[in-house]
Formats: sequence, C-alpha cells, structure tokens
Amino acid sequence: MGKKDPRIDAYIAKSAAFAKPILKRLRKVVHAGCPEVEETLKWNMPAFMYKGPLAGMAAFKQHCTFGFWKHALLARDGNGAFKGAAQAMGQFGRITSLSDLPGEKALLRLVEKAAALNEQGVKLPPRPKPKPNRKLSVPTDLMRALRKNPKALEAFEGFSYSHRKEYVEWIDEAKTDETRARRLATAVDWMAQGKSRHWKYVKK
Repeated sequence: MGKKDPRIDAYIAKSAAFAKPILKRLRKVVHAGCPEVEETLKWNMPAFMYKGPLAGMAAFKQHCTFGFWKHALLARDGNGAFKGAAQAMGQFGRITSLSDLPGEKALLRLVEKAAALNEQGVKLPPRPKPKPNRKLSVPTDLMRALRKNPKALEAFEGFSYSHRKEYVEWIDEAKTDETRARRLATAVDWMAQGKSRHWKYVKK
C-alpha cells in the first residue's frame, strides 16, 4: 500500500482556495495510478516516489504545477498531454483550475506509464552536453602572413582547433610590435614545416 505524508495535507491546507481542489485531484489520481506510491517533500514541495522519483506538484499564488520526473519518455508516447509546458515548470503549464488538467482517465494512464518506467528501471537519456564554442578569431596580420606562404596556410588549416589556438594566443600575447613580428615570422616558418606551436616538446 502507498504511504501518505501528513506534511502534504498541511501543504494543501495552507494553499490558496483555487489550488486546493487541483492538488487534491492530482494526489488522488497519482495514488490511483500507483497504489504503492509514497509521498514526501522535495524542495518544500509535494513529491511522489515509487522506486525513485515519480512526480511532483506545487501551488503558487496564482497557479499550480504538476510534472513527471521522466516526462521526456512519456512525451514520446504522443499523448499530447504536455501542451503548454513551456509556460511554467511541470508538463501541464500554469494550472489555475481543474479544467486545465487532462481528464482523469488520461492522467491516470500517464501515472501508470510513469510508474511502469520506474518499475522497469528505465533511466532518463543523458542530457546532451553543450557544444563548445569552436570559432577561433584569427588575427588579420597572421592570416596575411599565412596567405603569402601556401604551405604554412595549408598546415594551419589542417591543424586541430587546439593547435591553431596555441599559435593565435602566442602571437596575441606579444607585448611589443617587434616581438609580435618576430613571432609571426617564426610561426609561419614552423607551420610551413608542418610543426605545431609546441613541436619542441613533442615526444618522438
């Protein structure tokens, strides 16, 4: 059997009048769809647990929210229940009345599917890592010098991003025009030979 938490009762009791029937309906459907669910508080908001996080709900001054922990997997079922999710946290947008919720049968099916995912140990797909900004700003004087030496230009364009960046930073770090000019000449000469910036330290 499921387990109810008296703190959730207190949370609902303290909520705004419009929110109470919404929270009660959500709580009822979650328990109906997953009889073994257990309640708790996470981040001071009601949460439902069944072999891991299942769902959560919250009440604010003018709206409520409700969401499934594995909503990304539920959304793939094409149930269309997550319309408006971008308007507030949770997958049902800003819930201001019972009419903003899916019908009880549709919501019940979602709870059952969410519980089944946890029962089967299905994990959320890993979040895609943001791609690093690989755009490199090459100094004008370096490009001008490279264009005068086709071999150096070919080598530079064939280098990895990190190797190109090492040359760019080395030249940009020059403190005087004289030093910069000397490094430019050296860089072009090395690249014409296919050498990276730190070629001297590469183990042979």
